[in-house]
Amino acid sequence: MAILKHIASKNANYGSAIDYLKYQHDEFHLVPVLDENGNMMLRDEFYLEGLNCDPETFDLECELLNQEYNKNNTYDEIKSHHYIISFDPRDGPDNGLTVDRAQALGEQFCKEHFPGHQALVCTHPDGHNHSGNIHVHIVINSLRIEEVPFLPYMDRPADTKVGCKHRCTDAALRYFKSEVMEMCHREGLYQIDLLN
Repeated sequence: MAILKHIASKNANYGSAIDYLKYQHDEFHLVPVLDENGNMMLRDEFYLEGLNCDPETFDLECELLNQEYNKNNTYDEIKSHHYIISFDPRDGPDNGLTVDRAQALGEQFCKEHFPGHQALVCTHPDGHNHSGNIHVHIVINSLRIEEVPFLPYMDRPADTKVGCKHRCTDAALRYFKSEVMEMCHREGLYQIDLLN
Protein backbone atom coordinates (compact mmCIF):
# COMPACT_ATOMS: atom_id res chain seq x y z
CA MET A 1 0.00 0.00 0.00
CA ALA A 2 1.51 3.31 -1.03
CA ILE A 3 1.06 6.23 1.31
CA LEU A 4 1.63 9.95 0.81
CA LYS A 5 3.06 12.20 3.50
CA HIS A 6 3.44 16.00 3.38
CA ILE A 7 5.83 18.14 5.43
CA ALA A 8 5.85 21.95 5.18
CA SER A 9 9.24 23.36 6.15
CA LYS A 10 10.13 26.83 7.39
CA ASN A 11 13.84 26.00 7.31
CA ALA A 12 15.64 28.59 5.17
CA ASN A 13 18.60 26.23 4.63
CA TYR A 14 17.65 24.45 1.41
CA GLY A 15 20.99 22.64 1.55
CA SER A 16 19.75 20.62 4.52
CA ALA A 17 17.15 19.01 2.22
CA ILE A 18 19.90 17.96 -0.19
CA ASP A 19 21.97 16.59 2.70
CA TYR A 20 19.04 14.55 4.01
CA LEU A 21 18.37 13.04 0.59
CA LYS A 22 22.00 12.19 -0.24
CA TYR A 23 23.57 11.30 3.11
CA GLN A 24 22.86 8.67 5.76
CA HIS A 25 20.81 9.90 8.72
CA ASP A 26 19.87 8.57 12.12
CA GLU A 27 16.10 8.46 11.60
CA PHE A 28 15.37 8.53 15.35
CA HIS A 29 17.29 11.75 15.99
CA LEU A 30 17.25 13.18 12.42
CA VAL A 31 20.98 13.87 12.43
CA PRO A 32 23.59 12.82 9.86
CA VAL A 33 25.58 9.65 10.47
CA LEU A 34 29.29 10.52 10.53
CA ASP A 35 32.35 8.42 9.73
CA GLU A 36 35.42 8.17 11.99
CA ASN A 37 36.70 11.49 10.56
CA GLY A 38 33.46 13.35 11.27
CA ASN A 39 32.32 13.42 7.63
CA MET A 40 28.81 12.68 6.46
CA MET A 41 28.48 9.37 4.60
CA LEU A 42 26.61 8.99 1.33
CA ARG A 43 23.58 6.71 1.35
CA ASP A 44 24.31 3.28 -0.12
CA GLU A 45 21.83 3.80 -2.98
CA PHE A 46 19.74 6.71 -4.16
CA TYR A 47 18.51 8.30 -7.38
CA LEU A 48 18.41 12.11 -7.53
CA GLU A 49 17.07 14.38 -10.28
CA GLY A 50 16.06 18.03 -10.46
CA LEU A 51 13.06 19.68 -12.09
CA ASN A 52 13.63 23.28 -13.19
CA CYS A 53 16.99 23.18 -11.41
CA ASP A 54 20.29 21.35 -11.16
CA PRO A 55 19.98 19.05 -8.13
CA GLU A 56 23.51 19.90 -6.99
CA THR A 57 22.72 23.65 -6.87
CA PHE A 58 19.07 23.43 -5.77
CA ASP A 59 19.78 25.42 -2.60
CA LEU A 60 21.47 28.32 -4.40
CA GLU A 61 18.86 28.44 -7.17
CA CYS A 62 16.03 28.56 -4.62
CA GLU A 63 17.73 31.33 -2.67
CA LEU A 64 18.25 33.39 -5.85
CA LEU A 65 14.59 33.02 -6.84
CA ASN A 66 13.49 34.04 -3.35
CA GLN A 67 15.69 37.15 -3.59
CA GLU A 68 14.30 38.00 -7.02
CA TYR A 69 10.72 38.07 -5.71
CA ASN A 70 11.57 39.15 -2.14
CA LYS A 71 9.81 36.11 -0.70
CA ASN A 72 10.65 33.50 1.95
CA ASN A 73 12.54 36.08 4.00
CA THR A 74 10.83 35.71 7.35
CA TYR A 75 10.92 32.92 9.91
CA ASP A 76 7.20 32.13 9.67
CA GLU A 77 7.09 31.62 5.88
CA ILE A 78 6.96 28.10 4.46
CA LYS A 79 10.14 27.79 2.39
CA SER A 80 9.66 24.31 0.95
CA HIS A 81 7.23 21.42 0.74
CA HIS A 82 8.36 17.82 1.13
CA TYR A 83 6.11 15.08 -0.24
CA ILE A 84 7.00 11.43 0.38
CA ILE A 85 5.46 8.54 -1.55
CA SER A 86 6.19 5.29 0.29
CA PHE A 87 5.44 2.09 -1.60
CA ASP A 88 4.43 -1.21 -0.03
CA PRO A 89 7.49 -3.41 0.76
CA ARG A 90 5.78 -6.24 -1.16
CA ASP A 91 5.74 -4.21 -4.39
CA GLY A 92 9.34 -5.19 -5.13
CA PRO A 93 9.06 -8.98 -4.97
CA ASP A 94 5.38 -9.24 -5.96
CA ASN A 95 4.97 -6.48 -8.55
CA GLY A 96 8.46 -5.85 -9.91
CA LEU A 97 8.90 -2.37 -8.45
CA THR A 98 12.55 -1.32 -8.71
CA VAL A 99 14.24 1.82 -7.42
CA ASP A 100 14.67 3.23 -10.93
CA ARG A 101 11.02 2.52 -11.80
CA ALA A 102 9.90 4.25 -8.57
CA GLN A 103 12.16 7.20 -9.44
CA ALA A 104 10.53 7.47 -12.89
CA LEU A 105 7.07 7.40 -11.27
CA GLY A 106 8.16 10.10 -8.82
CA GLU A 107 9.55 12.31 -11.57
CA GLN A 108 6.33 11.96 -13.57
CA PHE A 109 4.22 12.73 -10.48
CA CYS A 110 6.33 15.83 -9.82
CA LYS A 111 6.08 17.10 -13.41
CA GLU A 112 2.31 16.65 -13.44
CA HIS A 113 1.51 18.10 -10.03
CA PHE A 114 4.28 20.60 -9.26
CA PRO A 115 5.17 22.17 -12.63
CA GLY A 116 6.71 25.61 -12.38
CA HIS A 117 8.60 24.79 -9.17
CA GLN A 118 12.24 24.04 -8.57
CA ALA A 119 12.11 20.48 -7.30
CA LEU A 120 14.24 17.56 -6.20
CA VAL A 121 13.04 14.02 -6.79
CA CYS A 122 15.01 11.40 -4.86
CA THR A 123 14.30 7.70 -4.39
CA HIS A 124 15.67 5.50 -1.60
CA PRO A 125 15.35 1.71 -1.50
CA ASP A 126 15.70 1.10 2.23
CA GLY A 127 12.58 2.54 3.85
CA HIS A 128 12.28 4.26 7.21
CA ASN A 129 14.39 2.39 9.77
CA HIS A 130 15.24 -0.21 7.11
CA SER A 131 11.63 -1.34 6.64
CA GLY A 132 12.50 -2.34 3.08
CA ASN A 133 10.00 -0.19 1.27
CA ILE A 134 11.03 1.95 -1.70
CA HIS A 135 10.07 5.57 -1.20
CA VAL A 136 10.27 8.73 -3.28
CA HIS A 137 10.96 12.18 -1.85
CA ILE A 138 9.75 15.24 -3.75
CA VAL A 139 11.04 18.53 -2.32
CA ILE A 140 9.85 21.75 -3.94
CA ASN A 141 10.72 25.37 -3.35
CA SER A 142 7.45 26.91 -2.18
CA LEU A 143 7.96 29.76 -4.67
CA ARG A 144 6.98 29.20 -8.30
CA ILE A 145 9.66 29.88 -10.94
CA GLU A 146 7.29 29.98 -13.93
CA GLU A 147 3.61 30.38 -14.66
CA VAL A 148 1.59 27.19 -14.98
CA PRO A 149 -1.90 26.26 -16.16
CA PHE A 150 -4.70 26.07 -13.60
CA LEU A 151 -4.47 22.57 -12.08
CA PRO A 152 -7.31 20.57 -10.49
CA TYR A 153 -6.11 21.12 -6.90
CA MET A 154 -5.79 24.90 -7.24
CA ASP A 155 -8.50 27.21 -5.96
CA ARG A 156 -7.34 30.75 -6.77
CA PRO A 157 -5.74 32.51 -9.75
CA ALA A 158 -2.53 33.29 -7.82
CA ASP A 159 -1.85 29.54 -7.60
CA THR A 160 -0.72 29.63 -11.25
CA LYS A 161 1.45 32.75 -11.18
CA VAL A 162 5.23 33.03 -11.27
CA GLY A 163 6.58 34.43 -8.01
CA CYS A 164 3.61 33.11 -6.02
CA LYS A 165 3.69 30.24 -3.57
CA HIS A 166 2.47 26.65 -3.52
CA ARG A 167 -0.22 25.95 -0.94
CA CYS A 168 -0.98 22.47 0.31
CA THR A 169 -4.59 22.84 1.37
CA ASP A 170 -6.66 19.97 2.72
CA ALA A 171 -8.35 19.73 -0.68
CA ALA A 172 -4.98 19.69 -2.47
CA LEU A 173 -3.61 16.91 -0.23
CA ARG A 174 -6.79 14.89 -0.79
CA TYR A 175 -6.31 15.33 -4.55
CA PHE A 176 -2.64 14.26 -4.37
CA LYS A 177 -3.61 11.15 -2.38
CA SER A 178 -6.21 10.23 -4.98
CA GLU A 179 -3.56 10.65 -7.69
CA VAL A 180 -1.16 8.34 -5.80
CA MET A 181 -3.95 5.77 -5.59
CA GLU A 182 -4.62 6.10 -9.32
CA MET A 183 -0.90 5.79 -10.13
CA CYS A 184 -0.62 2.58 -8.08
CA HIS A 185 -3.76 1.14 -9.66
CA ARG A 186 -2.42 1.95 -13.15
CA GLU A 187 1.00 0.45 -12.37
CA GLY A 188 -0.36 -2.71 -10.73
CA LEU A 189 1.01 -1.85 -7.27
CA TYR A 190 -0.52 -2.50 -3.87
CA GLN A 191 -2.82 0.26 -2.70
CA ILE A 192 -5.36 1.06 0.01
CA ASP A 193 -7.94 3.83 0.20
CA LEU A 194 -5.96 6.87 1.38
CA LEU A 195 -9.04 9.08 1.50
CA ASN A 196 -10.90 7.30 4.32
